[in-house]
Amino acid sequence: MSETYHTGMRTLQDRFDTRRLADRLDEKLSRTAFTPEDREFIGSRSLFFLATADASGQPDCSYKGGDPGFVRVTADDELTFPSYDGNGMFRSLGNVLANAAVALLFVDFERPNRLRVLGRAHLVEDDALRAQWPGAQLIVRVKATRIFPNCPRYIHRMATIEPSPYVPRAGEVPPIPKWKRFEMFCDVLAHDDPARMPPG
Repeated sequence: MSETYHTGMRTLQDRFDTRRLADRLDEKLSRTAFTPEDREFIGSRSLFFLATADASGQPDCSYKGGDPGFVRVTADDELTFPSYDGNGMFRSLGNVLANAAVALLFVDFERPNRLRVLGRAHLVEDDALRAQWPGAQLIVRVKATRIFPNCPRYIHRMATIEPSPYVPRAGEVPPIPKWKRFEMFCDVLAHDDPARMPPG
């Protein structure tokens, strides 16, 4: 059995006669080290989608956003990104503690392009890079096991209107999310959450 394709994938490849194509795509495009083009593409992205699963295989998918460059290729087979304050559920990073397997999808919606990265993630609280990302609670390092581009034909062309004002930036204090001021949440916020401070 191929390391790339499991029985379920092979079943559908055989049903639609795409096994040869799938093998050729893997042979020609799949890699375990980032190319210079991969590095440039990842470094230019202001968002990606992160897929994780818990110990029983229950999947979860989340959107991760920041300023371009918030994801960095830090070794030939490793990328690193910050974890910023969210809703406190820690669904994705909690999954990483239970099951290190992750998948990342980087998309360019303006000049349709996409790149997938499969790998194993681990969380680091005292990472030296943390100081380079204002507002980072944790650093996530992903050791890539498979990197490959995908056909961009179904990507809708969209433009970024404006960057999120909530992204932590050096010398700036991001606004408090409105929902954190809702009465139903005020009494359960983390002890150091800025939303605990009175408005103004």
